[in-house]
Amino acid sequence: MNVLLDTTVLIDALRGREECRRSLRDLLEGGHKLTISTLNIGEVYSGMHPEEEPKTKAFLTALECFTVSESIARRAGRLKFELSRRGHTSSLADMIVASTALEHKLVLMTANRRHFPLDELRFYPAVSP
Repeated sequence: MNVLLDTTVLIDALRGREECRRSLRDLLEGGHKLTISTLNIGEVYSGMHPEEEPKTKAFLTALECFTVSESIARRAGRLKFELSRRGHTSSLADMIVASTALEHKLVLMTANRRHFPLDELRFYPAVSP
């Protein structure tokens, strides 16, 4: 299984939250691949203190990274539009993450499932803080 880690999971892991780190370790030991989106990198760096950069960079570069392609961007825009028509307020960033998971057939691991009200998404149980 290939798992796309949402920013919430990345932050929990970087902050040393043991339950999250244990879940990631179990996935790796089970032969699963951990992945991120280039968008996640931007989100993590937007809240990172300069002294945290070496550890953060080492962690993120160990994960397979998917870029935000034109097709992912189009899908994200359509998803956001459709959700807003159904009364859901979703961020474009979350829809880019969701679209990355859908485009590459990844399972999404997040601590905020309510940000992703999409029936077609598959989730890995995330550990909430």
